[in-house]
Amino acid sequence: MTGNHMGKVAIVTDSNSGITQSEAKELGVYVIPMPFYINEELFFEDITLTQEEFYKKLEEDANISTSMPSPGDVMDLWDRLLEEYDEVVHIPMSSGLSSFCHTSMSLAQDYEGKVYVVDNQRISVTQRRSVEVALKMAEKGVCAQGIVSALMDDKMESSIYITVDTLKYLKKGGRITPAAAALGTVLNLKPVLQIQGEKLDAFAKVRGWKAAKKTMLNAIEKDLNERFADVKEDIILGMAYTCSKEEAMEWKQEIMNRFPGYEFLEAPLSLSVSCHIGPGAMAVTCIKKVSR
Repeated sequence: MTGNHMGKVAIVTDSNSGITQSEAKELGVYVIPMPFYINEELFFEDITLTQEEFYKKLEEDANISTSMPSPGDVMDLWDRLLEEYDEVVHIPMSSGLSSFCHTSMSLAQDYEGKVYVVDNQRISVTQRRSVEVALKMAEKGVCAQGIVSALMDDKMESSIYITVDTLKYLKKGGRITPAAAALGTVLNLKPVLQIQGEKLDAFAKVRGWKAAKKTMLNAIEKDLNERFADVKEDIILGMAYTCSKEEAMEWKQEIMNRFPGYEFLEAPLSLSVSCHIGPGAMAVTCIKKVSR
């Protein structure tokens, strides 16, 4: 354990947040690496598995399955932290996308109110944002319960739209039928998906990337003008991707040109999401700033 902690609350998350181990050290948070099995061999995100290696295996059609951190490892980390901190706030990925959240909640019950698990239904950029907010509050001396209630108050206040480049992985995961995948590939269909709260849902099907980007930007505009109309000045925009850095930077520019003047976050999409959607995907998100 390095670094001086200001507050008495430790902030824990997992690598689905897109926070790397080296960034975690800089920020002063603790990131549990997500485990993956690739051709039956166990790897840990950002520890024994880099993003590049992962995508290479994904494209080679390796047999990849996501797993969950072992309860023992999670409890070991909490125990170590509680020697140094008074309380722990743990921000896992959305419960709708993984059962790990519920597992952590039941483990936390043995800690007599010292460990709080927040199910505020975030993943990737939005999860990262929650971690940053929690950290700031902890530094100001807010107690664990205060941090949790602030995060929970705003849990539904975010939208993510993702366009998938290839239908292969949605087919593999059973999200679309082989027939639909074959037809979609011929028509160059790009599914636009939405994560709102806890589910990954279909949002639109369009032909080609140009239309897909337009669909995502229009969806964000609609959210800004309708859902978030009253809190427009409290909105942060962000993007996430499984495509190349160059394409991602172009996409970022397009979002910023369309919506100038917003605070902006970016992160690669975590590997557990990438398993379902494959390489080449781009996402845009809008998040309401936590209100305290």
